[in-house]
Amino acid sequence: MQYKATSAEDYIDQVPEERKSALHKLRKIIKENLPNGFEEGIQYGMIGFYVPHKLYPDGYHCTPKEPLPFMSFASQKNSINLYHSGIYAIPEIKDWFVNEYPKHCKRTLDMRTSCIRFKKIEEIPFELIAELCKKITVDEWIAVYETNIKKK
Repeated sequence: MQYKATSAEDYIDQVPEERKSALHKLRKIIKENLPNGFEEGIQYGMIGFYVPHKLYPDGYHCTPKEPLPFMSFASQKNSINLYHSGIYAIPEIKDWFVNEYPKHCKRTLDMRTSCIRFKKIEEIPFELIAELCKKITVDEWIAVYETNIKKK
């Protein structure tokens, strides 16, 4: 679902009541565990965490006015989705996540490219997401991003 939000709190205020608690907890987990330097805001209609222009003035190559995206989450029609660019760009992080997931959740992993879908809100593996957040710093993400862009 699309929400016309101006802040993370505004976004969460608009979602169905039964999802608010999970989204507040997900936001808290990410903010507490993401390395320093990433900023929070609304990006692409979701709650996003990105590299601000003050750290990476070039911004996102597709839309340089946008800060460099890294991680986001959204309340969709049938799921809560978590998007993590490191899972897409760094095979070791993806492999780690795929291997760790069954230790935290009995449900089959529903993942595509950088998107992880949680259809059962009560089964969101918050501890695993906290560990995922710690896997890459702002500087490491910029380096990975620049390496991948230069290959194209």
